[in-house]
Amino acid sequence: MPLSPRDRITRQTTRPRALMLWRALQPLRSVVSFMNTGAHPDDETTAMLAVLGLRDGLQLSYACSTRGEGGQNAIGTEVSEDLGTLRTAEMERAAEVLGMHLYWFARDPADPVHDFGFSKSGEDTLRRWGAERTLARFVEIVRTERPDIICPTFLDVPGQHGHHRAMTATAHLVMDAAADPAFDGCDLPAWQVSKLYLPGWGGGGGSYDDDVPPPPATLTITGSGEDGFSGWTWEQIGQQSRWFHATQGMGAWRPAGTGRDWPLHLARTEVAGPDTAVTSGLPLRLGDLGLPGLAEADRAIDAAIAAFPDPAAVLRLAAEALASVTRARDAAPAEPRHRLQRKEAQLARVIQLAAGVEVAAYLDADRLRPGQSARLVVEADKGRADAITVAPVLPADWQQQDDRIGPRPDAAPSDPYPAEWHPDAPHLPCVALTVRSGAVSSTLHLPLETQPLVLPARSLRLHPATAVLNRQAGQTAVTLDLAEVHPPAAAVSAAAPDGWTQEAGPGGLTLQAPADLTPGLYEVPLHLDGEAAAQVTLIDHPHVAARLRAVPAVLKLRALDVALPTSRVACIGGGSDRVAHWLRAIGLDCEEPTDAALASARPLDGVDTLIVGPFAMRTRPALRAAMPRIHDWVRAGGHLVTLYHRPMDGWDPASVPPLPLTIGMPSLRWRVTDPAAAVTVLVPDHPLLTGPNKIGPADWEGWIKERGLYFASAWDPAYQPLLEMADPGEAPLRGALLSAKIGEGRHSHCALILHYQMEKLVPGAFRLLANLAAGAR
Repeated sequence: MPLSPRDRITRQTTRPRALMLWRALQPLRSVVSFMNTGAHPDDETTAMLAVLGLRDGLQLSYACSTRGEGGQNAIGTEVSEDLGTLRTAEMERAAEVLGMHLYWFARDPADPVHDFGFSKSGEDTLRRWGAERTLARFVEIVRTERPDIICPTFLDVPGQHGHHRAMTATAHLVMDAAADPAFDGCDLPAWQVSKLYLPGWGGGGGSYDDDVPPPPATLTITGSGEDGFSGWTWEQIGQQSRWFHATQGMGAWRPAGTGRDWPLHLARTEVAGPDTAVTSGLPLRLGDLGLPGLAEADRAIDAAIAAFPDPAAVLRLAAEALASVTRARDAAPAEPRHRLQRKEAQLARVIQLAAGVEVAAYLDADRLRPGQSARLVVEADKGRADAITVAPVLPADWQQQDDRIGPRPDAAPSDPYPAEWHPDAPHLPCVALTVRSGAVSSTLHLPLETQPLVLPARSLRLHPATAVLNRQAGQTAVTLDLAEVHPPAAAVSAAAPDGWTQEAGPGGLTLQAPADLTPGLYEVPLHLDGEAAAQVTLIDHPHVAARLRAVPAVLKLRALDVALPTSRVACIGGGSDRVAHWLRAIGLDCEEPTDAALASARPLDGVDTLIVGPFAMRTRPALRAAMPRIHDWVRAGGHLVTLYHRPMDGWDPASVPPLPLTIGMPSLRWRVTDPAAAVTVLVPDHPLLTGPNKIGPADWEGWIKERGLYFASAWDPAYQPLLEMADPGEAPLRGALLSAKIGEGRHSHCALILHYQMEKLVPGAFRLLANLAAGAR
């Protein structure tokens, strides 16, 4: 479907043709290619890249190892692979701002190169990812992109994230591996990267704390000044890109005049001569490639840039440059040919914009099943071009009949983890636009207004997809809400364990477990007409295009034993957790106070325990405002439980907790990343560890990702540390779980990631949260 009129107007106002033409002209200044590398979406050095790409004209690319599926989510409840899908879409939009090619090491959600959580060791990271697999994919990316320069964002030093260290260590190795024709793991032609730079800045801050200073700068990229047309500083443009990393809370305002310099350390070079600029010793312009006609192309490009904003003059000169480049490319040897092909694509974009060619293409249906089709609608205006043609470009498993296109009957669902994204090669299906201006024709690919999604042939939406049955609460049945069943008339059934019964009802299916249900994890596949069904998760946020992830429709159910307190509980979530949901799931009533209730004189009348979820101090301003009254409630006998928060989440150590409690920074120093780290109980008879559930060794088994992060680093003497734990080889930390008797009540702070463990159905997390939900004792 087309974008709505409002969305079309928004796109038009944020992408004025004159600005887009100015930006399209900038890459014509250079034939040098610069690759930034990192481990996560948002690791890219956006402001520096804006300088190099939009000021200096370098071809930009970013090679990213993971999809960031182990990170935080500040805007929704997506976690794990769903979060990776969302962050992939965010990274593409961030790259689009910079005109940057994007490559991923992780090809699919099951790839061993994934964000398994915070790591303090590069060696451990490569062991988990597979060092050979990681290097082979890096070689493939380098041989595909053929960068002249590689520059990691972070250093391989103690105190830095292990994922970052692994990427930087592998960047050193890829210099030789990509250039070695005998390298076993990639059959693309060898490519020698000319330079490897390291950042000349440290990796300190809220999360990391480099143990050693950065290497000395051998050159500095000056980041002051502003874009010649928009007037935005490079820092501002960088933040316009980072804004798309919304799940990570990115996008900071930078006032006018803000800028910074970027010191770089030349770690290795394959070119001779002094290194006074990143482009030193490299062919900078087309004419430096030494092919006939390219000096003329440079002159036409310089004239086109000088002629801006006269679109007719830019069009004429860009067409002249393209004709010269195409003639040179036809006669070029292999080495510079890729540089000329890039210039052809860049010039095609300039010609389209300068000619005023406008194309809006879309399908009349955006959700398709295998074998279905939709009409391709093209709205086009040729502007000042002599002629244009528009034709669809289809994936291999799509087909066309007349003006209708769609997936073949055997087509796979949409890929949530595309391996690459290029601004001049959008995801398929797209349209190829050919523009003729005089005797020169150029072709470029344009995305559809709304990217269509291919759903599985048999699917349903299952809710819940994960569930618990609490034997202590007498729970033996779970009712599944089933929606969007396709085919609509298909009979739904579950491959339930022996002894279970099932009963279909309108829009749902009830599974009844036997009375003697054994504790454990059960996986129950769902079928449609006896065949395996898929569960489709639609991931749709306003700042990115919708994505979907299709997986086998399987209910994951944990049967467990959680004794429940008799207290009256309220919960205030931060928007990215489901603490209240899981409390109800184990059989505990849980209120969720509104902002209006929090603003009242007595916001917690009758409530015994208030649980404040992750990030809530930041996302619920009414909660912050109510803290003085909540402190009075605590002193009168209430139990305040605060779950994992970061210092930047509105946590004022002097005013949020009833007594001073400081959250440690950087997080690397105040977290335990080993989910199996030994836990020492410091106060075995403390009420939070004894009732209603006796917390024992089994409750610390089966944890996933990590124990916790942003542990408390300092606290008032009234607080009592209850647990001690550490990563291997490190000093023990005691700030994971603290509790203080305050007046007649109590405040407990828990930095363990209970909210994440419950999503993964870890029994101990439910049992400990039930204890925390008990009133002040």
